[in-house]
Amino acid sequence: MIRRCTPSDLQQMHAAINDAAQAYKGVIPDDRWHEPYIPMEELEAEIRDRVVFWCLEEDGQLIGVMGIQDKGDVVLIRHAYVRTSRRHGGIGTQLLKHLEGLTTKPILIGTWRAAIWAIDFYERNGYLIQSRKETDRDLRRYWNIPERQIETSVVLAKSAEGAANQLIQPTS
Repeated sequence: MIRRCTPSDLQQMHAAINDAAQAYKGVIPDDRWHEPYIPMEELEAEIRDRVVFWCLEEDGQLIGVMGIQDKGDVVLIRHAYVRTSRRHGGIGTQLLKHLEGLTTKPILIGTWRAAIWAIDFYERNGYLIQSRKETDRDLRRYWNIPERQIETSVVLAKSAEGAANQLIQPTS
């Protein structure tokens, strides 16, 4: 079942994200890797920064997590992770399609340039890699990340086809 995450999901979200992020170890630049990949404080800061997380839950366990963040003229897909044991089962696609249905705005996704599997996934789902110039511009405009991460990342883009933009707004 896909549902919006609640504060009581925070520990499971953190565990699922950091389990899935192990795929980056040894792939992304060593100076960008740390354990845990996303500390709890960073996850909480993302929620305060209005990233709205959704999950796919099965038998009480979060097996996939993906966030969406409204940035005015675009929305960002943020922190898309599927537990290692559940990869290649369509969970990421289900979550992505669900989030795409929540907006009528263009969608941007940033990921590591070395994460070829992630880029392939997004391309299979209709996203196009932006030029280096567009990537640099958008990473600086819509994300709050260090210059080193900008240098080693790509942005993919897609026009939205959904019709329920108000659904991504966080609740107070």
